[in-house]
Amino acid sequence: MKIAISCDSTCDIPKALIEKYNIHLMPITILLGSEERKDGIDVSPQDVFDYAEKSGELARTSAVNVYEYLEYFKKLRENYDAVIHFSLSFGISSTGNNALSASHDVDNVYIIDTKSLSSGSGLLALSCVDKIQEGKDIDTIVNELNAEADKVQASFLVDTLKFLYKGGRCSSIALLGANLLKIKPRISLVNGKMEMTKKYRGSISDALIKYFEDIVKEVEPNKRRVFVTYSSPVEPARTIILDKLKKIGFEEILESSACATISTHCGPKTLGILYIAK
Repeated sequence: MKIAISCDSTCDIPKALIEKYNIHLMPITILLGSEERKDGIDVSPQDVFDYAEKSGELARTSAVNVYEYLEYFKKLRENYDAVIHFSLSFGISSTGNNALSASHDVDNVYIIDTKSLSSGSGLLALSCVDKIQEGKDIDTIVNELNAEADKVQASFLVDTLKFLYKGGRCSSIALLGANLLKIKPRISLVNGKMEMTKKYRGSISDALIKYFEDIVKEVEPNKRRVFVTYSSPVEPARTIILDKLKKIGFEEILESSACATISTHCGPKTLGILYIAK
């Protein structure tokens, strides 16, 4: 069976792997004022940050609608026997339910609620590649992926809550407290939704190293694969974290730049460590 692997453009898989494994992407729409752009095609994280700085407003994201997914899945099915699509968490976006609705009208299209975002979704897509290469049947693949979705450790540290606040993802009280106390919040995906799970003080680089140390102790990793994904690289934390991951013994360590959609909500100097728990 020839299976198409498909993801929302928010999966943050490096371009080289997208091409290597022929992963198909459905771009999320980003609005810079009245100007409409497509994530991963004609808008970058820096475009989003520049727009926020110049206008004082955040770029907005627009969910892919049911009709767009329907046409997209129909086109994929022309060349594949089945499609497995990895959606941004149903708990934070309507894209997943729209994809699911569209899949009801196209045979052999399977929607995975990744319960995650960014490279958390990417981890599941690359796990799917592994399973296809192992020769597993599609029912086994889908069942295993749905189980793995509950084991994805997806978290990130943000330098400021300003972007999450403006995007309606945190309260004004949380923003004020973080600013007054110079807190760097850790945001984790819990049951498919974003929650502030820990707070750090100090420079962003120092906070990131402490965040790394905490997360690998709290959630024991499956050492098959790990992502270090960031909206903009923070040194020396990035280099130190990559070196520590090598010493832990991960088989595959992937660096990835967050897409414009993710960067719209998290802002610059955000870094996440994402892996599947043991």
